[in-house]
Amino acid sequence: MSSTQVQGAQVVNRVATLLRLVGRRAEGTSLSEVMRDTGLTRPTAHRLLTALTREGLLDHQSATKTWSLGPEFHVMASVAAAQFPIANIVRPSLHRLAEKTEESAFFSLRRGNQTVCLMREEGSFPIRTFTLLEGTRYPLGVASAGIAIMAFLSRPEQDELFAEGEWRSQKFGQAHTIEAIRPRLESARARGYSVNPGLILEGSWGMGAAVFDRNKNPVYALSLTGIESRFRGERQEFLGKALLTEAHRLSLQLQQPWA
Repeated sequence: MSSTQVQGAQVVNRVATLLRLVGRRAEGTSLSEVMRDTGLTRPTAHRLLTALTREGLLDHQSATKTWSLGPEFHVMASVAAAQFPIANIVRPSLHRLAEKTEESAFFSLRRGNQTVCLMREEGSFPIRTFTLLEGTRYPLGVASAGIAIMAFLSRPEQDELFAEGEWRSQKFGQAHTIEAIRPRLESARARGYSVNPGLILEGSWGMGAAVFDRNKNPVYALSLTGIESRFRGERQEFLGKALLTEAHRLSLQLQQPWA
């Protein structure tokens, strides 16, 4: 492979990383945050951000000195949504979950070694937690969706994800070491659903169930979040059953050819 090809691939990787990073928050991302999270130097980060802004893929807010996703990106996203109308398939399941449980319901997608929250629907219970929003990313094995998906991967796949390093515990605390995550994966696989007992934000609990594609791979997840008192005992069993019912229904739907 030529050095030009290698450099070209590196640019593509950097651009993709920047778009994912900026797309995490609607309020925008600063240059210092980009540098911190990518390891890029200030000149390189600024040059790439400026080039993406010229192409319309990013938008720069001069008042706040932040970048957000631009108009061209939204056009492409609209076309992609029309080609793959997953929202139309998922929304009814989220609505039923939120209505039945009164908790906030979410749909997440696996992207590499992470999960990305794509959709949510608020429940009617007046007290809510805000650990998960559209665009929020967590590593596999962290948060209820990531635990649910990783639990149904093969052991070699799990080992490969763990081999990437112990940075989970460095960022999310000692509750997310390999030794701490493995029992949660085993428990989730045995029950069919995962439980996150306030490990990211104290008092904010979550539960998740994997959703499988047509190749029987766990690439999506449904999850619920709420306060601790509503995720214990018999109610936990009720929430788990509701999640599994909708996850099974959604898996069957997603395994059909999309219109």
